[in-house]
Amino acid sequence: MSHDPHTDLQSGLASILTSAPVVPVVTIEDLADAVPLAKALVAGGLPAIEVTLRTKVAMEAIRVIAAEVEGAIPGVGTILEASQLEAAQKAGARFAVSPGATDRLLDASASLNLPLLPGIATASEAMALIERGFTYAKFFPAEPAGGIPYLSALAAPLPQLTFCPTGGVSIDSAPRYLALPNVICVGGSWMLKRDHIKAKDWTAIEKASAAASALKPAS
Repeated sequence: MSHDPHTDLQSGLASILTSAPVVPVVTIEDLADAVPLAKALVAGGLPAIEVTLRTKVAMEAIRVIAAEVEGAIPGVGTILEASQLEAAQKAGARFAVSPGATDRLLDASASLNLPLLPGIATASEAMALIERGFTYAKFFPAEPAGGIPYLSALAAPLPQLTFCPTGGVSIDSAPRYLALPNVICVGGSWMLKRDHIKAKDWTAIEKASAAASALKPAS
């Protein structure tokens, strides 16, 4: 049986996903916000930062965060094409996140040696990732796709896969997700209020990040 490169990559991903209970999902509109925003997140205890490719400055934002923010683990989100993986890696991304999974994307991740957290929403999609040697996946969109009851139901038949649920997760629901045996962390953006970013109130974002980093599984 040939060695699957995804197995090694998933080991690297584990250390990133366990760095904090929450991976902040960041959309950066103004490049000038990238460094102070990332510094606020890191100071609040959220070092793994998923910068989504939803804006024109996203790739450059990853570049400056990687270069200038000590302690940050910059990642790239909303990866849809293999070419984006290579560009993000060159910019300094240390992990990548996708809303779904395609063979081309999974192959590119392995060839580039860049840890990928692919998205799934069904048991069949989860099984396909298990076949490819994946042990971690993004459950997306978490709330619309069935939320905590659905993810809990996957735990027994598919124990090989552990999830980072993202999409509609809040500071209130996060502890209940974290209590599931098949959840390693959650993804969310509730600590990044638009008003705070617009006002460049990095102290408020650091405070909200500290609250997120202190989250524990619900008992």
